[in-house]
Amino acid sequence: MKKTGPAKNVSRHKPSSPPDQLLADVAFAQIEEMIITRKLPPGSMISESQLAVEMEMGRTPVREALQRLRQIGFVETLPRRGTLVAGVDIRQQLELLEVRRPLEELVAQVAGVRATPEERTHLLKLAKEMMTAAERGDTKSWIRIGGEIHHAEVYATHNSMLITSMLPIHAQSRRFWYHHIVQNRAYVEGAQLHSNVLKAIAAGDGKRATAAVQELMQFIERFTRSALDTF
Repeated sequence: MKKTGPAKNVSRHKPSSPPDQLLADVAFAQIEEMIITRKLPPGSMISESQLAVEMEMGRTPVREALQRLRQIGFVETLPRRGTLVAGVDIRQQLELLEVRRPLEELVAQVAGVRATPEERTHLLKLAKEMMTAAERGDTKSWIRIGGEIHHAEVYATHNSMLITSMLPIHAQSRRFWYHHIVQNRAYVEGAQLHSNVLKAIAAGDGKRATAAVQELMQFIERFTRSALDTF
């Protein structure tokens, strides 16, 4: 009689679900966009369980995403009430600009030196896309591309500290612009000034990039103060 070896334990693995950290990143991006576009308007209460259902994930990554959003000032935690979408403080935007201005100059200078050929090509592509959106008066695309531009610029520095510092600043800026650009309609001027920065970075011209950033920041400050005057 032929002996048989021990039976092999054949386990049937279920498809693994994404780790909570990855889901938290997804939740962060989605909730951030909801707040920026006012799908979750200022002053509204956020339900972790409802968001988890909408995004088809557990409450743990949603809770972690909300913690990160609290760190950048998008939400507030109220004792015994829950999580509240924070308001947009125009005066705080002016304080933010004081911090942002020198950092933007540094981003442009460093990115101009370290950006890869692929990153330079991408920056030029984004410049064209923003101009097209501006000429069409397409606010949503203008804001979305602006976010992509900020992301591309800071990652082209290949400096983790700059990336960490600039991402929350840019997020606050996008939120402010989404609301106020509709009233001001300064699409084309803003797009042209962004384009000047991107072209200078792509060309590796640090001096021109710095000058272009200074012009852009002057425009942003004027824009912010005009919003303050009508507030």
